[in-house]
Amino acid sequence: MAEADSAQPYRIQGETGPWELVIGLEVHAQVTSKSKLFSGAATAFGAEPNSQVSLVDAAMPGMLPVINRECVDQAVRTGLALEARINEVSVFDRKNYFYADLPQGYQISQYLQPIVGEGVVHLDLEDGRTCEVGIERLHLEQDAGKSLHDQHPSKSYIDLNRSGVALMEIVSKPDLRSPEETAAYIRKLRSILRYIGTCDGNMQEGSMRCDVNVSVRRPGEGFGTRCEIKNVNSIRFVQQAIEYEARRQIEILEAGGTIDQETRLFDANRGETRSMRSKEEAHDYRYFPDPDLLPLVLDPARIAELKASLPELPDARKARFMSEYGLSLYDASSLTEERATADWYEAVVKGGSGKRDPKIAANWVLSELFGALNKAGLDLADSPVSADAMGGLMDLLGDGTISGRIAKDVFAEMLETGKDAAAIVEEKGLKQVSDTGAIEAIVDAVLAENQDKVAEYRGGKDKLFGFFVGQTMKRSGGKANPGMVNELLKAKLAG
Repeated sequence: MAEADSAQPYRIQGETGPWELVIGLEVHAQVTSKSKLFSGAATAFGAEPNSQVSLVDAAMPGMLPVINRECVDQAVRTGLALEARINEVSVFDRKNYFYADLPQGYQISQYLQPIVGEGVVHLDLEDGRTCEVGIERLHLEQDAGKSLHDQHPSKSYIDLNRSGVALMEIVSKPDLRSPEETAAYIRKLRSILRYIGTCDGNMQEGSMRCDVNVSVRRPGEGFGTRCEIKNVNSIRFVQQAIEYEARRQIEILEAGGTIDQETRLFDANRGETRSMRSKEEAHDYRYFPDPDLLPLVLDPARIAELKASLPELPDARKARFMSEYGLSLYDASSLTEERATADWYEAVVKGGSGKRDPKIAANWVLSELFGALNKAGLDLADSPVSADAMGGLMDLLGDGTISGRIAKDVFAEMLETGKDAAAIVEEKGLKQVSDTGAIEAIVDAVLAENQDKVAEYRGGKDKLFGFFVGQTMKRSGGKANPGMVNELLKAKLAG
């Protein structure tokens, strides 16, 4: 089976013809909050097992849940960032099912009346297309604990530290049609959550994970039967799970079988999904309003206050970078995917004299800085070169003190030593030579030593011009002003 060209709708070619994918995601995002949804217990990652469990989390008799206002605010801020409807009245329900690590025997969640309604996420795809993915709803719910099956040969251990941690379940509409679109959606959603600080998006630590709903259909037909793949915790695994599950369903359908609606798990080691249980419907959970919690009523003035507190979001910032700084869509998208990167870039551009070239700064941040950080295995927060220091390098490059080639050598020294650019240039005597007489003397020497190539150039071999430039720059130790070198060579070679 092979995919069609990326410019065309994504399809998988089966034995009997093409198939389309229909994908919807339920993203569970842990709310950034120091305490849990209905208790004051801490939420720090990596604590000793069962060290962050209140009597409410452990479902001790007589304990009553009390809503955490910060978690409510974070859910509203997320809904606003997703251009979604905020419901002024929402209701918490009990979702009844049994897990060994769910002390109450039910989960406090929201069902018919969630805190956030329909919204949208805008995607820029790598093939140049743009698309919108609808948000069906966002609701608040508490997390379950964790069962550990690999700590003892015959026993399972229970850690309730996560029990009661606040989650936002963000449910998309079935608008995604390929693994690549799905990956772009997760990245964009994570970017928005990080911008506004409502979830750290750390999939490795479990603070963001996905339930992936996948079905297949013939082009133009209605939706097929879907299967849900639970708790996938990396974008790469989400893509692999979709690809495997789509092919599994196609093979069954082409053999004359039917798809059972079920919940499946993704085995990352084998790269395949396997059956977990039959898919529950809402009535299986016996939802009913939680009798210990009144309906949640939001003050419109508070919603307006939270909206006013939102930062400039990724889409708006990307558009501004393109209009204000003249950046390409690719560069603007790359720089604004993470708020910290966008802030860092703007600190470079707006610092100093304020005359730094935005496009040159973008190239240096995306290519030189990120290339060096990736090679060293460092995050931007750990960069040995600060935004101010990078700006200082841009100033020396912009005013002609150093050439582009020398700038790369200076930057390498900055990464290694932490010194600023001006100090390195001064110590090593790297200032660019812009004295016409000095450069002309070097050019004359290069031409005199290469009379045969001068004749060839004048005979029509224009590509030799690069040779003369290279030789001149080499003889000057890379310090000659490149613009002046070019002008002098053109004049003398034309003679």
